[in-house]
Amino acid sequence: MSEPPMRPAADDAPTVPPVRGREPEGERNAAPSEHRSSLAPWKVVALTLAVLAGGGALFGAVMVYGGLYNVAATASHLQPTYSLLETAMARSVRLRARTIEPPPLEQPELLQRGAACFRDHCVQCHGAPGVAPADFSRSMQPVPVSLIDAARHWRARELYWVTREGIKMSGMPAWEYHLSEREMWAVVAFLTRLPTLTPQGYEERMAAADGEQCRVGGAHEALGPVLVGNAERGRLAMREYACISCHSIPGVTGAPVRIGPPLGGLAGRQWIAGGLPNTTSNLVAWLRDPQRIDPETAMPDMGVTAQHAHDMAAYLQTLR
Repeated sequence: MSEPPMRPAADDAPTVPPVRGREPEGERNAAPSEHRSSLAPWKVVALTLAVLAGGGALFGAVMVYGGLYNVAATASHLQPTYSLLETAMARSVRLRARTIEPPPLEQPELLQRGAACFRDHCVQCHGAPGVAPADFSRSMQPVPVSLIDAARHWRARELYWVTREGIKMSGMPAWEYHLSEREMWAVVAFLTRLPTLTPQGYEERMAAADGEQCRVGGAHEALGPVLVGNAERGRLAMREYACISCHSIPGVTGAPVRIGPPLGGLAGRQWIAGGLPNTTSNLVAWLRDPQRIDPETAMPDMGVTAQHAHDMAAYLQTLR
């Protein structure tokens, strides 16, 4: 009887070469992490942020260009919007006012001048003890806050900074170009006393300041002789004197207007105001009293001081 054929041992089994481009089944299943790549965590974060940013930009574009955002003052901001703006304002003021050193604020004459300035320029928007603000201010957005207890929440240097610099997007003007340094501190001095005043006490303070004048604009004339014009101060003054409300001015942002002629290239013009040679002295005279030079001009007397007029002329002469 013949023996059955011998089967080859496992070690002697013929080896089948793997198909090119394919890995053996066992190796492919054994360690997939060794052969499959994945996005790094930072790439996932970056991609997520990019998608969110793109979505936010698209949403903003739809709201703005589609006219969906309601700009009416009768439509209040959302409370989170108010809170965000309030926090940003408070942190900004405290950062920028930290190095200001207040002068002595207890001088009786300073308090009296401050009462006059508050009466002439503050109570209309902010009200006072027993005094309501003017009708127009109650319809502003945001509504001007009462200053009765402002000194309990703000340091004197911070109240001064807000008075001098104003707050954008709030209606609070910057008084730096309209009140003297002493008058701005006088307002602060009065604000530090305001929390202690009853309605009767406020009336008594106003009665004591009845003959006091809070000078606007002209108070700067007492600061000394007119200096050489400073172009950067002049650029700021162009906004503070509301020139941007009628003229487009390079370097000064504002809404597009066509009431007065654009001031770009003014330094290269031969004439100003229709017939005056374009000189520094004529520019200063025109800025300070335009209707004396041309009684038919629509440009009003904005109360520009001599120093500010020189600064504004210096800036205009850089616009080539």
